[in-house]
Amino acid sequence: MSLAPENIHILEQFFEMMRFERGVSKNTLSAYQSDLHDFEKFIKHDLITVTKVEVEQYLAHLSKAKSSTLARRISSLRQFYRFLLTDKHRRDDPTRLIELPKQPKRLPKYLSQEEVERLFHALHSEDEESIRLLALLELLYAGGFRVTELVTLPLSSFTHRSASQPFLHITGKGGKERIVPLNETCIQAVEKYLRIRPYFLEKVNIMKAEKAALYLFPSTGTPPHLTRQRVGQLIKQLALSANIDPKHISPHVLRHAFATHMLQHGADLLTIKKFLGHSDIATTQIYTHIVPNHLTNLINSHHPLHKNKIRNKDS
Repeated sequence: MSLAPENIHILEQFFEMMRFERGVSKNTLSAYQSDLHDFEKFIKHDLITVTKVEVEQYLAHLSKAKSSTLARRISSLRQFYRFLLTDKHRRDDPTRLIELPKQPKRLPKYLSQEEVERLFHALHSEDEESIRLLALLELLYAGGFRVTELVTLPLSSFTHRSASQPFLHITGKGGKERIVPLNETCIQAVEKYLRIRPYFLEKVNIMKAEKAALYLFPSTGTPPHLTRQRVGQLIKQLALSANIDPKHISPHVLRHAFATHMLQHGADLLTIKKFLGHSDIATTQIYTHIVPNHLTNLINSHHPLHKNKIRNKDS
């Protein structure tokens, strides 16, 4: 970026603040960098001295962009200029009166229980790749992991757990810790994978072997663990074998399936919120739109007045 030399450290301070104080992920930091770079290319001068008019011109330039893209760009600019104002690098915030575009509510995609069963049944082979993929699927569907949480799981998170405590302690989005319970089928799938895990470690370059060995799912590349993209590719390939449109499936879709099916089988939203690692119950509530009859069935099953009405009707 074309910041003046004396201002380069300001941008570095901003990214450090977002990473260590706000706990944003590497992917989010990368998005901030990309958004600020795009804005800098548009204004063609130092980011520090931007005016409100230039911000408005930039947003007009983006008027045909997707609402989600526009919202993210505005959010990136807001965060940066609020930081400059707070740290007294500016006396004003040129984004203060800019409003975020209204986002249409999108219901998350998920698989039916029958589709999930077909996915698992498609894994009938006993080769090393299939055994690893089964472990990945079991963890995604049984634990509701985010794919980044899954691929970065340290080996110790599973091997050091107590046999009497079938759950994992993980660090999720924003550095928040949570407990992820695992069912017996999932545990067995991972234990089966651990027996053939050396097969994947043998492929790792000797220079990277020490780091790769720390992860539950080591890889030959950089980073030294399986990537999000690779997991997505493996699941889409499996979807074809299960006669499921690969466009309709991803690791995150399995996370949504986990939450939706839990709700369908009587789990409450607060429990699902804890399992998913959501910071706000409002994020979890979207699943009630996917399963609209769930709340009605819940109150019919558990509310004492409804039970009284049934008894009176029977009498």
